[in-house]
Parts: sequence; C-alpha cells; structure tokens
Amino acid sequence: MAYLRRKYYSKDEDMPKGLNSLYAGYEILREHPLFSQLRGTISAKTSHLSEKNSISCVTKNGDIYVNISADLSPQEWAYVLAHSLLHLAFGHFDKEKMPAAETIHSAVWSKACDIYIARFLADVGFGASIFPDPAKEYKIKLNDEKKIYDYLLQSEGTEPAQTYGCNSEEHTDMIGVNAPIVYKTGTKNEYVQDFTNAITHSIKKAVSDVGGHDLSKKTDTVVTRAAAWFLAHYPLLGGLASSFRVIEDVDLCHRYEIHIAAVDAVHGEIYANPSCGLTQEELKFVLAHEYLHAGLCHHERCQGRDHYLWNVACDYVINDWLHEMKIGEMPGEGLLYDETLHNQSAEAIYDTIVKEMRRFKKHATFRGYGHGDLFGNNGPHFEGMEKGVTLDEFFKNSLREGLDYHITHERGYLPAGLVEEIRALSMPPIPWDVQLGIWFDAQFPPLEKHRTYARPSRRQGSTPDIPRPSYALQEKDTESRTFGVVLDTSGSMCSAQIGLALGAIASYAAAKEVPFVRLIFCDAEATDAGYLAPEDLAGRVEITGRGGTILQPGVDTLERAKDFPPTGPILIITDGYIENDLKIKREHAYLIPNGNKLPFRAKGKVFYMENKEVAP
Repeated sequence: MAYLRRKYYSKDEDMPKGLNSLYAGYEILREHPLFSQLRGTISAKTSHLSEKNSISCVTKNGDIYVNISADLSPQEWAYVLAHSLLHLAFGHFDKEKMPAAETIHSAVWSKACDIYIARFLADVGFGASIFPDPAKEYKIKLNDEKKIYDYLLQSEGTEPAQTYGCNSEEHTDMIGVNAPIVYKTGTKNEYVQDFTNAITHSIKKAVSDVGGHDLSKKTDTVVTRAAAWFLAHYPLLGGLASSFRVIEDVDLCHRYEIHIAAVDAVHGEIYANPSCGLTQEELKFVLAHEYLHAGLCHHERCQGRDHYLWNVACDYVINDWLHEMKIGEMPGEGLLYDETLHNQSAEAIYDTIVKEMRRFKKHATFRGYGHGDLFGNNGPHFEGMEKGVTLDEFFKNSLREGLDYHITHERGYLPAGLVEEIRALSMPPIPWDVQLGIWFDAQFPPLEKHRTYARPSRRQGSTPDIPRPSYALQEKDTESRTFGVVLDTSGSMCSAQIGLALGAIASYAAAKEVPFVRLIFCDAEATDAGYLAPEDLAGRVEITGRGGTILQPGVDTLERAKDFPPTGPILIITDGYIENDLKIKREHAYLIPNGNKLPFRAKGKVFYMENKEVAP
C-alpha cells in the first residue's frame, strides 16, 4: 500500500497551496481496488525535481517525490501518483526487464516506460490524464516497453523531444535507471508481486460484486488456516486464538492503512490484509505476534509513553521470542528484529530507542510505516466480547492456562523471558501506595538505635547501684531525615486526589520516622508552607492557590533553601498538566493520577495513584 508522508499544520492557513489537492488525490488512489495495493513512499518534497515544469519522479528504492507547487486537480494528482507507482509495479528498474544492450539510454527508456504506462492508464480509465493518449500519436503496438524503446531510438534518437513522464524538465521521471536492480536467483521484486496480488484481488472483487458475495466472510483462506493451526497444535496461544475474530477485508485494511496485520485487543479483532502475499508459515508468525500483543496487555502498559515507540519496543521483544520458539517463518517485511536486543524487556528497549526517536519513528511494523499494529481507541471494532470478566483478566487467564498445558504436556521450547512475563501477569499488580512505600524504604532506611548512659534505663530503678544504658536515636540521624513535597494546587487538580496523596505520604513519613516534611504549594507561583509534622500534613493543611500551574519555582525554592538538607529527596504531586520540562538536580519522584501522563520523559520514578471513589 502506498504511504504518504504527511505533515500536519496547526492552522489551515499555514498549509502550502496545493497540498490539500494532493491529499485529495491520494484518497482517490486509496479507494481504487487496484492502485490502492501498490507499494511506495510518497513525499511532498522537491528532491530530484527541477524547479520548473516538474511534477513528480520515482526512485528505484520506492521513493516518490512530488512537487506541491504544481497546479493539479485531485484527479490529476491521482493519475500522477498511479503513474509513478506503476513504474515500480511493472519492474521498470529491473535489469532483466530492460533491453539487452551494453548502454541503456535512460531518457529513452524512461519515455518508453512512460508511454506504456500512459496507454495502460488510458485503457483502465483512471484519473485525469495530463498527457495525450500515445495510441493516437504512435502507430505501433504499445504492449511491450522494449519494442517501444527500439522504436524511439530509431525515430527520435537518444534525446527524445517530448516526454510522457512527470518530470518534463529532465526528460525522465525515473531516478536510477543507469544502475538497474539485479535480483538473485530465487528472489522476487516485491513491487511486482504486489501488483500481481492486486490484479488477482481486483478480479475477485469484481466477480464477487456482480455475484453479490462478500469477500470479507471467506472461510478457507491462508489466514484462516494459519489461525486454525493455533487451536489444534499450539495450546499456549490456543486460548487467545479462540477469542479473536480474524477479519480479512481489503477495503477496511486500506482505510486504516494496514499493510499486513494489526490487532484491536479491546474489541477482540485481528485485521489481516489478504493481499499482503505472505505464505501460511509467515502468517503463523504474524498472528502469533498479534496474539502476544493482546495477551501481554501491551495496550495497557503504555503508561503515558509514546504510543508508536512503545509499539516498536514491544515488537522487538515479541519477534525475538517467536524466533526462539520457531513459530512459522519470519516475514521479510514489517519485521522488527535485532539480535543485540535479545532478552531485554520492552521497557528497557523503549528507554534505548527513545534516545534516537527520529530514526525509530521511520521503522515499519506489520501495519506499515508510521503506524503501530497495536490499535488504541481509534480502530474499527465490533460488539461481541463476553461479559462477566474483564478483558485483561481474560487474556491473563488464557495465557496462564495455555502455559500450564504447554509445560505439562511438554509441547516445545519457550523463551525464559516469555515464561517469566506470563507468570508475572498472573500475579496481582502492586498497588500504587505499596510502590510509594518501597520508594520511601530506599530513601529512608530504618534507623539504628544506640545505647547511651545519658538517659538511664528504666530497669535501673530496681538496682540503683548498677548503671544501665537505654536505647535512643542520635539527633544527627534525624536532622537530615526529611523530604520535600511540591504540591500542584492548580485548578485542574482534584481536591479528593490531593487529600488521598497527602494522606498516603503522611502515613509513610510517620512509619519511616520522618519527623518533619517541607511542603511547597505551587500554582502560578510558589508558596512555602515550611516544615510540617506528618500528622499535620494528613488532615490540617490549608490548601492555597488554585490558579495556573508552574512547578519549577517550587523545586528551586527547595534546592536553594539553606535549611533543607542537600540530600533530601523531592516528591512532586501533580496531574501532569504542567510545563514542558522540570530541571531537578536531586533524587525525586512524581505522583500523578492513573491515566494521566507527564509532558516530558521523567528522570525520576513515576507513581500512578488510583482512587476509585473519585469520578474521572
């Protein structure tokens, strides 16, 4: 499927003139049963284009560059895009397709291919042509590019006077003809294969439309046979496979730009593109990939991360496991696999790739370039899931039971990381307040009591002549035992959540023998409430502010305070609607409501508090 690199503008008036027309032409292309399945990457750039009289060009790598300054209608843009895609689909960059000559005149070969495509588009009646019909100009058969090439050499020479391509200034819209592609024995041109599959699908769709049949309800296809294999032969994923509906609908896949497959875990659907051209073994791998996305609850574990990069990180983990498990055959397209990331968790991989965000944003998943194969809340769905048990619990139970059966009956090798993650999912999650308590344990280890004669033991009263020391805490141990709280008191913060957070912090401070807590209120400005005892923090604090949100002054107040320990940690309570970045030099953590996220990558730990009594 052709992919258009879009650039989004906050205001319509900022969009360059002609871009809307290009987008409309691309939508016409996507709705066509044949051209919508051709592959290529379309960029609205002037690379390889001359400044004058140029419209588009295509490279042998599948990149199509268009000039948005060209004054074309949507129908004409659809024609231009189809023209460029057909250069790839007809294999015009392949060495074996070109004439068997020592020197290929690129301008002549490009024009011969242009004439062939122009005749093809005229025959199918697609778009609005910006070129004259070559059948009316040339009195030869236009059914072979090589014959057209020989004819042009004899009649027009090596520099044709007129071009049918979309880059008339350079007399060619094909970049890379002088270095044609040579395929090894046994390998195929994927663009040509896509075109073959597209023609097959178009014929089937035309016949089914005439006969009143629905191709999306096929019962015996390569995809359905691959899905049935899990039910009969692979118990680990059999429970998940039985709960998913596999949908093979080319039109739906084009609408949501699904090149191979995608999964909607919330609604129990897997969307498979029947025109992707994968074998049954490759589709086993793809379906297992989508089942594991849902079973491991990757849609719930994003936790405020970039959705696409999280999808990419999960793909690396799953594909590594499937490679070890030897399920099916790894497809050559849309596969994210790196041996250097072996045995790493999705969270660890995400932290690695987020440092090179621009590079990894260009990676393709099984859905395609720039799109994750893990749908969120913006995908197609149907109502048909069982009631009475939550979706997460159902997935966890299916994987746990499948794992038990797999191990009990010795059905094959499983990666240790996958077994560990399934068992971890079977355990109840650690509540947010317990996670916060673990953080407090790390910051404030238990105090050790010392024996001192300054305060006699109460047992000495029975034997006054025998001095006995008592156990007591040294003052120097408790002087630095404090922490700072920066509390977001903006109007967007729910008062019930503020009370819940302060109550939990107060209880942990008292349990860890923290005598005082430094509290800073932050909205439009910072207000220092000074040191408070934990019992005062719990219920007798008067909240001030309730204006805007700027937290940096509160952090600066604590870090610059001479009476605040230089090693004292800071806990920030906010709803996430804050400035784009916070500069904090010391140990810190964030406490935010579950479902919210910070507008930046946090360096400290992030705890997500849940309060079921507070309405969302």
